[in-house]
Amino acid sequence: MTTTKLPEALQASLLQWYHAHRRKLPWREDPQPWHVMLSELMCQQTRIATVLPYYDRFLERWPTVQDFAAAPEEQVMSAWAGLGYYRRARNLHAAAKEAAARGGIPSTKAELLELPGIGPYTAGAIASIAFGEPVAAVDGNVERVLTRLHGYADNPRRAAGKRWLEARALELTGPGVAGDVTQALMELGATACSPRNPSCGACPWSEHCDAARMEDPSSLPALPARRKPVLTPMVAGVCRDDDVVFLARRAPGLFGGLWEPPCEPVSQGESPEDALRRVFRERLGRRIEVGRRVGEVRHQLTHRDLRVQVFEVTVQPTRRPPSAEGYVEQGYHGATKDLGLSRLAEKVLHLTDEAPPLWVAAAPATT
Repeated sequence: MTTTKLPEALQASLLQWYHAHRRKLPWREDPQPWHVMLSELMCQQTRIATVLPYYDRFLERWPTVQDFAAAPEEQVMSAWAGLGYYRRARNLHAAAKEAAARGGIPSTKAELLELPGIGPYTAGAIASIAFGEPVAAVDGNVERVLTRLHGYADNPRRAAGKRWLEARALELTGPGVAGDVTQALMELGATACSPRNPSCGACPWSEHCDAARMEDPSSLPALPARRKPVLTPMVAGVCRDDDVVFLARRAPGLFGGLWEPPCEPVSQGESPEDALRRVFRERLGRRIEVGRRVGEVRHQLTHRDLRVQVFEVTVQPTRRPPSAEGYVEQGYHGATKDLGLSRLAEKVLHLTDEAPPLWVAAAPATT
């Protein structure tokens, strides 16, 4: 790892490259605090092409953070449905409520960190881009760019690595350029300095970069191997009555706040049919008759590979009260844009629906 790089020269070449090559994105053209906050939460772990239509729809529906803070949670989850990683929606809503109660989005990284669901990266990004505060904002893109530039060979996600990254990012920023530096680092990591097969010839730092002189620049950052998603057998039961379907809304947790045909992991030694009877009986207070097996749906999450066997069921009421765990609402619903469905729920309904367009999301989704 070399130590002869001059931050002033690096900053100048980075900003020159950024102004010549940056993508035109709506939150860059109008970096109001609410626009930046919304874009940062939406863009985490999701492609920008997927985010753009959601971003436009959110701002059309909730043009200010106060408007969004006043929205019912179910409307928020419904609008977010299909974008994936649903915890982000709940974090955004919680942060907006607190910001609105304070009179607006805070202007410093320290104050932004006091909002629920806002971590160091997001706080730094909002503070630097929307308010010009010269602070660090280190996401995966910035981590990749800086470890390669300096040839940092240790795991950058350990405590020492995080401190090192923040120090290197701070060296590059300053008053008047903080927002551009933050976005330029992210842009460089998202384009030229890609995770695999980086385009070193298109990088403004190629002549200064330690990794560019390595046989395999993509060997940095030195991160532990990602664990394979755990195979999770599940089962779902779909009950239709003409043009409506029986759905339940999940409690906080995985897919929290979204509606779905009741769905349950299958325990070891348990049949899918018994798992279905259990979830309807224990969590919904209902008994069912299990009909034909329709097929199987696969759904990949970061740490789970869901394999869902789908059955037709007939739902009947029972006197036993439902458990508070798992689901918070239940009932029959038609196809409505105001009902938040997870992408997994859409796949299950698509499998059993004779008219799939009623249920398939208009935009692609990640989870």
